Amino acid sequence: MPEIMEFTIQQIAAMLGGEVKGDGNAKINMLAKIQDAKPGQIAFLSNPKYENFIYTTQASAVIVSKDFVPKKDVSAALIVVTDPYSSFTVLLEEYHKMMSFQKTGVEEPSFLGSKTTIGKNIYRGAFSYIGSNVKIGDNVKIYPHAYVGDDVEIGNNTILHTGTKLYSGTKIGNNCTIHAGTVIGSDGFGFAPQADGTYKTIPQLGNVIIEDNVTVGGNTVIDCATLFGDATIIRQGVKLDNLIQIAHNVEIGKNTVIAAQAGISGSTKIGENSVLAGQVGIAGHLVIANNTSIGAQSGISKSIKEEGQKILGYPAFDIKEYFRSYAVFKNLPDLNQRLRDLEKKMEELKLPTEKP
Repeated sequence: MPEIMEFTIQQIAAMLGGEVKGDGNAKINMLAKIQDAKPGQIAFLSNPKYENFIYTTQASAVIVSKDFVPKKDVSAALIVVTDPYSSFTVLLEEYHKMMSFQKTGVEEPSFLGSKTTIGKNIYRGAFSYIGSNVKIGDNVKIYPHAYVGDDVEIGNNTILHTGTKLYSGTKIGNNCTIHAGTVIGSDGFGFAPQADGTYKTIPQLGNVIIEDNVTVGGNTVIDCATLFGDATIIRQGVKLDNLIQIAHNVEIGKNTVIAAQAGISGSTKIGENSVLAGQVGIAGHLVIANNTSIGAQSGISKSIKEEGQKILGYPAFDIKEYFRSYAVFKNLPDLNQRLRDLEKKMEELKLPTEKP
């Protein structure tokens, strides 16, 4: 990793709202695991299983909890905080920003359309394409081979990684990260069956709106809405993993998290603060209530109206009931064999029928 940090321990403590125990003037230039850290690096201790490493680590500083009481001498300076894991995450975020936003300027060849406005401190990578009537905010980073269609809007501090494709009319908010290979605004899956067995394409005229603080993983696809004036909407704070399919007119509520290979069918609305695990499939035109948790590989075929449910299976139902049911159906082969054995014994016990 490149050494791009150069802060004193005291400066980092101030950033985290923590207290320094030890030399606060030492310089930190990198983050590291507590068991691997070297001088000039900072680590954290959150899991008690790793406590032994704090007595041997070469880190210049370690972030610890207010409840931590050392059993031996610690050579590293300590930054005492309420939640070491969250505090270290803050540092990782800052480190990531420094790495992601350090590029500026325009690499050639690249294309810029007419009537397009661009903010300050922009990076445009080689072979990137920006269409006409595009509005781009400050500190936006557009990496090589990214495509930005006509009439697209991009807010401040947003990153489009290599090979990102934004179809015309897409709107992306502030502080968003779109990872490589993602396609936003492609046609929804709309085809009308004809009398002769063929299918006629239904034009898809809407767009996609992505609000602030959204992350979209690599090779994810978000389709545009069907009708002009309508939108597929990803609300603020949503985090999408790699390889997700979101169909036309879907709305995903704020701060919802969706793991890889999930598929959301058209016109479905996912509530706020929900969690969809990997390979979840949701049928179209459904409503999923707020704070819903859906286990991996579950299939959702009807709306979930009650908030806070945890469900699993196909078709999915309450997770506790699922595990009770699993305890039964995993034994079905054995139960079936026992039933056959009983039937055989009953046949053997039958007395011969007397003739009249």
